[in-house]
Amino acid sequence: MCKSATPVERSCELSDIFRKYGPTFLDNHCLATTQYKAMRAIEACRTATLGGHILQCDECGTIVQSYNSCRNRHCPKCQSLAKAKWLAARQEELLPTQYFHVVFTLPHEINLLAQYNHKLIYDLLFASAWHAVNTLGSDPKHLGGKMGMIAILHTWGQNLSQHIHLHCVIPGGALKQLEWISAKKGFLFPVKALSRIFQGYYVSKLREAYKNQQFSYDPIKFNQLQDQLMAQDWVVYSKCPFAGPQQVLEYLGRYTHKIAITNNRIISYDNGKVTFKWKDYAHGNKVKIMTIDAQEFIRRFLIHVLPTGFVRIRHFGFLANRCRCDKIETIRQLLDVKEADTTTSKKETSALMLELTGIDITLCPVCQCGKLLLTAIIERQYWDTS
Repeated sequence: MCKSATPVERSCELSDIFRKYGPTFLDNHCLATTQYKAMRAIEACRTATLGGHILQCDECGTIVQSYNSCRNRHCPKCQSLAKAKWLAARQEELLPTQYFHVVFTLPHEINLLAQYNHKLIYDLLFASAWHAVNTLGSDPKHLGGKMGMIAILHTWGQNLSQHIHLHCVIPGGALKQLEWISAKKGFLFPVKALSRIFQGYYVSKLREAYKNQQFSYDPIKFNQLQDQLMAQDWVVYSKCPFAGPQQVLEYLGRYTHKIAITNNRIISYDNGKVTFKWKDYAHGNKVKIMTIDAQEFIRRFLIHVLPTGFVRIRHFGFLANRCRCDKIETIRQLLDVKEADTTTSKKETSALMLELTGIDITLCPVCQCGKLLLTAIIERQYWDTS
């Protein structure tokens, strides 16, 4: 006789909080379209609303209902496959050289401006970080060639507050025509020099955008903002070099498709409050517990929803999309290394998930030996996100 798989007891989820406290939040706040759609998508993710399919084990006959994912990039349940595919592509591009991790952080004085001008503020951050890296990289006193960089935008801190910064992975060298110039072991650029170039370029471009009326701001307050931004040292943090290309992949796997908060950090949502775990980096990475009003929790989460179509992982220099394949092949030839293995990224979804995450999505959850076969489709319900 066929049996159904026993539902796995799950912990608190972001979708639960949206379903319980979201209606009240919507009654009292005006949301951007992208924020509203993110809320609705996360609520519906892996529920009958989005439809799904029925699977049956070919060994024990267990029947499993599997609902479709929303695929929204802010959803804590929809990042595994996207991350696996992205990492497979990056694995083909790794070079046998040092890799450096550099973090560019915007001062908190910009936070309010960012809430109403997401795209402008974030685009300037990407452009300024790359300008700083490329300026020093092209300087003959340093490397004197074209740099490469992968930059990943994060806008949050562990307690969901605004903390706008870029995590950058930079190969330790530069391409100068048909010559590869390696960086010194364990050293890329002086952090103070990176910081000053980053700061100066960002503030000048912000001033230029204001003059061109790309955003509105009180003239007196904007002058005060400029003074505050120039009066402080901007934070650029250069971590120790990675221990090898494989560690680069492990790092990218942790950061690329990360969202503001994951479900495993949410402890409870009762009596109008949400309790979650957070890591206090200022006090030895100690894990602490925070309880805040549910409406404030939702507000904090939604300020990290990105504009529609905004690209939060960008490639620069010889890693830019338009020239990456040719430039990487040139560098491989200069370093006398074999061609990259391209088989991983061409694998089917199930095989890719197994190799990169250790999860076999075709395996029966009951007998652990049979394979799940499709037997029926669950139709998607009408779903209005307007």
